[in-house]
Amino acid sequence: MSVAAEILAAARAQGLMIATAESCTGGLISAALTAVAGSSDVFDRGFVTYSNAAKQEMLGVRAATLAAHGAVSEETAAEMAIGALKNAQAGLAVSVTGIAGPGGSDHKPEGRVCFGVATPNGVATETVEFGAPGRDRVRTAATEHALALLLAALG
Repeated sequence: MSVAAEILAAARAQGLMIATAESCTGGLISAALTAVAGSSDVFDRGFVTYSNAAKQEMLGVRAATLAAHGAVSEETAAEMAIGALKNAQAGLAVSVTGIAGPGGSDHKPEGRVCFGVATPNGVATETVEFGAPGRDRVRTAATEHALALLLAALG
């Protein structure tokens, strides 16, 4: 059974719907979940919010948060996950925002990805440094990590 299928089975058993809020993964997490037949009874929706404006308009990320911490920050990831939960019919949401590359800076290097997981009880965040193995590999690694976070949250 794939990780996505495990997530869906666990959410189904708990009666939970799932939402995603994605930036650098561009919908890959949602795609992984919806690739599993029957996912519609557990997967509510995915928000692909690549621009800062989209993060603000669709998820309610505050301009002050973006100005103070930037799009690639745990603070923004937290607000994205909370916003996905608020704007969906879901009890569990995961968010991802990062620098897939190429590029980055000394302050925020390529491969830095921030994650958030929100439930009605609160939000947890973390940052993972995937290094600079290339854009596709960072996006794939971020997707796999977000799926692992969902599975852990359902555990």
